[in-house]
Amino acid sequence: MSRGMKVGALVGLAVLLAVVAAGCGGKSAKKATALPASACSDIYYEGDGSPQYVIASDLPLQGSGRTQTVQMTAAIKYILKQANFKAGDYTIGYQSCDDSTAQAGKWDSAKCSSNANDYANNNSVIGVIGTFNSGCAEIIIPVLNKAPNGPVGMISPANTYVGLTHKGPGTAPGEPEKYYPSGTRNYVRIVAADDFQGAADALNAQGLGLKKIYVLNDKEAYGQGVATNFANSAKSLGIGIVGFTAWDGKASSYQGIATSIKQSGADAVFLGGLVCENGGKLVKDLRAGLGAGVTLLAPDGFTPVSAVVDGAGTAADGMYISVAGVPNEQLGTVGKAFVTDFGATQPGGTVDPYSTYAAQAASLLLASIAASDGTRAGVASQLLVAKVLNGLLGTFSINKNGDTTSNPVTQYKVVNGKSTTYKVITPPLTLVNVS
Repeated sequence: MSRGMKVGALVGLAVLLAVVAAGCGGKSAKKATALPASACSDIYYEGDGSPQYVIASDLPLQGSGRTQTVQMTAAIKYILKQANFKAGDYTIGYQSCDDSTAQAGKWDSAKCSSNANDYANNNSVIGVIGTFNSGCAEIIIPVLNKAPNGPVGMISPANTYVGLTHKGPGTAPGEPEKYYPSGTRNYVRIVAADDFQGAADALNAQGLGLKKIYVLNDKEAYGQGVATNFANSAKSLGIGIVGFTAWDGKASSYQGIATSIKQSGADAVFLGGLVCENGGKLVKDLRAGLGAGVTLLAPDGFTPVSAVVDGAGTAADGMYISVAGVPNEQLGTVGKAFVTDFGATQPGGTVDPYSTYAAQAASLLLASIAASDGTRAGVASQLLVAKVLNGLLGTFSINKNGDTTSNPVTQYKVVNGKSTTYKVITPPLTLVNVS
């Protein structure tokens, strides 16, 4: 048996066994109806007959992160093909949907809203993989939660904003309840939330010997949240927070911010936000104004690293950027096999860590469909009791809030314009719960 066939068997087994839950369903004669071509690709399906259901991914496919998100859709297709487009008794097709615009170069609230309504109103949509950005998830989750015959299950490989699933420092009033108007949860994520990421970043700062940190945010929910989480955890570790302010993503220069930071005596700056909010220019101006002696720290909003380097050039060297999850080289047997074989289908053979998480999300969604009664509500309920055994990301489960029980955070360092693994940190709950 070839290595590729072995991986196919492993992924197929993961789809069948990943969810430990009761439930079964009979075959249906219905044929899936496609989502609008204005936002979504054609249905991807290479199985027998026609697909009975469609799963959709909702990702920003335009802008600086396009290479990253397009590969995530390829990873989802890979899992579907390995599973022979089956989830138990059901045949499943896939559509990749774009929540971004060329003008914005990132996710767009109007597109997120339009996509959400399309998913909710198309009874063929049995589940959604996404979103990439937490701000878009805030729009889509409540629409799917009220969908006919729903709620519609949604699984994110990338959202980290705390308020989507539970309360905590930096969350808004009414969160997370306002995202679930039906009173039933339908959303899960398989990455650590920002309370874990902020704590891990603070521990990394402590390990680097940093004493005085200036915290920036991009004024979005994600950016403000992760900045708050980082600041709270850093303070509890005895690290001084000498400033907390926002940057304007439309500014032509950040020299003024650099001057304020220099006057504060900070030895590091934490950039809580998204690289698409002019993050490359921000890094470039901070480095020019502060010099190489001030350490720059950023969360996963500053991925892909190529986007930072495109905007900042050599100024990005020496930055530390965290990503919720483990690096590919530290995955288990199933995960490493996926990276090897899926990587062989990708230009240059490189697999972005988020592609592995997208693949796990697809596998878990298929398993939840297989374990369900074939209804939208049935799939959503299976997602909320999921237990993954030796999956692409190892062994973990989903708790009642929709959060994963596995919360490692990898610290990457930019060296010569490339992302290199620095260390993996799983923060203790005592630090995560700091308020």
